[in-house]
Amino acid sequence: MVGWMNAIALEKTLDTGLITFWSRSRKKLWTKGESSGNHLFLQKLFVDCDQNSLLCLAKPSGPTCHTGNTSCFFTEFKPQH
Repeated sequence: MVGWMNAIALEKTLDTGLITFWSRSRKKLWTKGESSGNHLFLQKLFVDCDQNSLLCLAKPSGPTCHTGNTSCFFTEFKPQH
């Protein structure tokens, strides 16, 4: 899945080991799984070469997508030519 983090979300993720995001629409922190129980447990954290993006390697405790799919990326994109 893809999510936004601010400094506070990153700090909470590092402190708890649970992936926490910043919801831009709700303007608040949310920890993945806080309502569904499908948490993401941080395993490793990588930063890109520009140091402006993070990649979290996580162990999920259930489906990652709110649709119930394992991943949010289950629909293949087929361009119309």
